[in-house]
Amino acid sequence: MPYAADMEEPQTRATTVRPAAWGRSRRSLAGAAALLVTAGTLAACGSDGGGASSLTWYINPDAGGQAEIASRCTEASGGRYTIETAVLPRDAASQREQLIRRLAANDASIDLMSLDPPFIPEFAEAGFLAPVPEDVAERVTEDVVESAIEGSTWRDELVAVPFWANTQVLWYRTSVAEAAGLDMSQPVTWEQIVEAAESQGKLVGAQGARAESLTVWFNALIESAGGSIIAENAEDPEDIQLGLDTPEGQRATEIMQLVAESEAAGAAFSTSNEDSSATGFESENGGFNVNYPFVYPRALGAVEAGTMDASVPEDYAAAVYPRVDEDTEAAPPYGGINLGVGAFSESPELAYEAAECIVEDENQAYYFVTNGNPASATSVYDDEEVLEAFPMAPVIRESLELAAPRPQSPYYNEISVGIQRSYHPPSTVDPGSTGEQANELITAVLAKEDLL
Repeated sequence: MPYAADMEEPQTRATTVRPAAWGRSRRSLAGAAALLVTAGTLAACGSDGGGASSLTWYINPDAGGQAEIASRCTEASGGRYTIETAVLPRDAASQREQLIRRLAANDASIDLMSLDPPFIPEFAEAGFLAPVPEDVAERVTEDVVESAIEGSTWRDELVAVPFWANTQVLWYRTSVAEAAGLDMSQPVTWEQIVEAAESQGKLVGAQGARAESLTVWFNALIESAGGSIIAENAEDPEDIQLGLDTPEGQRATEIMQLVAESEAAGAAFSTSNEDSSATGFESENGGFNVNYPFVYPRALGAVEAGTMDASVPEDYAAAVYPRVDEDTEAAPPYGGINLGVGAFSESPELAYEAAECIVEDENQAYYFVTNGNPASATSVYDDEEVLEAFPMAPVIRESLELAAPRPQSPYYNEISVGIQRSYHPPSTVDPGSTGEQANELITAVLAKEDLL
């Protein structure tokens, strides 16, 4: 099964790095020596003895795709640089913590890093990212899905390079939809899929666990309703205005309540994550499931391993995320990985040159096919190998064009954990009061009047 950065829980204990002054030099070492890296990590940028500069790319764990791309780009550089990879911890929270600790110590060993989009504003505001040159920004945003550009932008500036862009689609069993008389050639609503599943005694899978996945789900619901978790952003956390206690927030809560209280929710819905909801979709009770593209290669892998009958994935189909309201387009989740260049790298120019190589269409197509991680470049969705591996690639691209990032804020961690505390378990939410309670909790946390 391919690794997805979006399938991880957030940091819950380490405090957010408070913003540095925007615009200060991000490469000033001020004479400070770079800290020695811990045992097992790779050396900082330098000569490998053959004249090439050595760049270190801190990557999230995957099936080996990033290491292969690093090798490809090393060869393509013609001896200008080599790229070595250092693997970060598996969960996104620990990745964030390790990188922040190193960068807070002016660690020059970080030339490139694979970043979860929700953490990018925090890294940018703290001065941990080297500025993206204007010409690079123009090239790496050409023919890229809008959600990936938004997820790489902070304060109206591109601060990271879009790499791969994840999203959730509505997976459904064609046999179930047909039996329920649901026309999947047209957009469908949450009410429609719950009604269809209940009529057939099947499941609607979503992520109800108290984890980052719950924030992902709620954010998609409120964005699909026309609202946002953050209604008005601000530099001072005390001035951030939340949009949870609004008609759009209430509508999102209604949908969460509808799904969680329905007969189509599994008995363990409140602990359901991406993996467990995919398991439910694979079962004889599977009907509908909002989830990432990994659902399809996971099923094919099970067939190949002899643990699943081939008729199961043959019954799979994908559509764009369900709508909250019939006449309003859905705003599916956006995630993935973007590339940041460390502010203290000794070779930021070479690092950006390497980043451009990493995100070339050929490499994104390779990563999509081999690791199951969708591309941010739109042209990749016309690649024959991509279409063969993922027949639903056009749906994934459409979803990414509609997708909405999670709240962009240096204080994202506090906001996300506050959402999880307030909206879990989903079966207990109340459209009339949960949003107000969540507003009060998160606002108090941002004002340092309460703790999570």
